[in-house]
Amino acid sequence: MARRLTNALSIGDLRAIAARTTPRAVFDYVDGGADAEVTVRRNRSAFDAVELLPQYLSPVADPVLTTTLLGREIGMPLVFAPTGYTRMMHHHGEAGVARVAADNRLPYTLSTVGTSTIEDVAAAAPGGNNWFQLYLTKDERINTDLLDRARAAGCSTVMLTVDTPVAARHLKDIRNGLTIPPSLTPRTLAGMARHPAWALNKLTTPPITFASLTAMAGPSIDAVQVADVAFEPTLSYRHLDWLRKHWDGDLLVKGIVSPENARRAVDHGADGVVVSNHGGRQLDRAPATLHVLPQVREAVGPDATVVLDSGVRHGADIIAARALGADAVMIGRAYLYGLMAGGERGVARAIDILREEYSRSLQLLGLNSSGAISRGHVRIP
Repeated sequence: MARRLTNALSIGDLRAIAARTTPRAVFDYVDGGADAEVTVRRNRSAFDAVELLPQYLSPVADPVLTTTLLGREIGMPLVFAPTGYTRMMHHHGEAGVARVAADNRLPYTLSTVGTSTIEDVAAAAPGGNNWFQLYLTKDERINTDLLDRARAAGCSTVMLTVDTPVAARHLKDIRNGLTIPPSLTPRTLAGMARHPAWALNKLTTPPITFASLTAMAGPSIDAVQVADVAFEPTLSYRHLDWLRKHWDGDLLVKGIVSPENARRAVDHGADGVVVSNHGGRQLDRAPATLHVLPQVREAVGPDATVVLDSGVRHGADIIAARALGADAVMIGRAYLYGLMAGGERGVARAIDILREEYSRSLQLLGLNSSGAISRGHVRIP
């Protein structure tokens, strides 16, 4: 496995390894998007179209990658996005990802529908910059309990996701017969037989559950019940007001693609926004996040925190996002490919790849630091 990961030179290489080492239904869950996956393709096309404008005769031997995000210095302008059902991809799960994030001085965000508890992640990465992603459920007791536990576990930031009033249709998952947690059907048994290492790990490690919710919602809660509990069709700014009153740490609102939405979120107390279309996993035909980023930055002004999510696969994508107004980017699929390819070591390899690409791209542009990136370094045809 070590040689296989070393030979992976791009996130695309890790994706190819993940496709070979993970049952198809699990890989498709990570790789796929909503409906026709138009938004998934738009996100990548937007980054691919960006032109980087170098300033030569400005040699840079060792660019400074660090930046400050929400008052803390981080290793590079990158945040680990929240992902659901992570131990389904590999038994190392959220704890392994959080350790890699801490080792690299990067924030890690645990999802409300994660398969490890808030306490598990805090124990795995006690010195990490741990965040918590919140789905405001229909039950205020659950909401309060999650916030209290995040506070007690030392989470610095809560990230409210607002683009899930209902669950989207993932056609690949429906066709693959995927259930979460996975159920034993002839199709899933056949997939497990073709991937014995994955199957053995699933059979010899604790069952996959919605760990942070089980204390309040019960250990047998399944994906359909989670969607009913956690996806709130009536979510509104009054819910954001409630959250601001009950959370005294940093607060970001994730799922924003509208400048007006962004401005109002900040007006209602958010410290910033995550420009995100859920990686193309919710509303299909939503705009590419990179295209709306400059307007969102203009709407919230220079002082609010803006993070760009959805479609980041290369270190140069970080430069494009920074130049167009983001303080940092978030990655989800990029590190999940590494997780599926090689567990915790695969996640570390994904970060090594992105860091090397980012550093080399800064050098090629003649930039000596993350802070030197400006609007003049990119062009969108």
